[in-house]
Amino acid sequence: TVSYFEWVQNFMNFYWTAEEVNSRLEQKMVEAFACIYQMSQDYGVEMRMAAYMVSIARLAEAIRVRGWA
Repeated sequence: TVSYFEWVQNFMNFYWTAEEVNSRLEQKMVEAFACIYQMSQDYGVEMRMAAYMVSIARLAEAIRVRGWA
């Protein structure tokens, strides 16, 4: 994720302080955890399986939006 932030900064000619990068990273990590935790609770599976389920759901949605399926 930090590599992505670095790419965005270079591409858009932005400059973020280390604190801002850390804040953005923390926000992404908290959101990811919440999503995975919710999936784990909803389906009664371990966090690892929930992470796979979230990623596959996101991939399926991206495929659907692009009209590939």
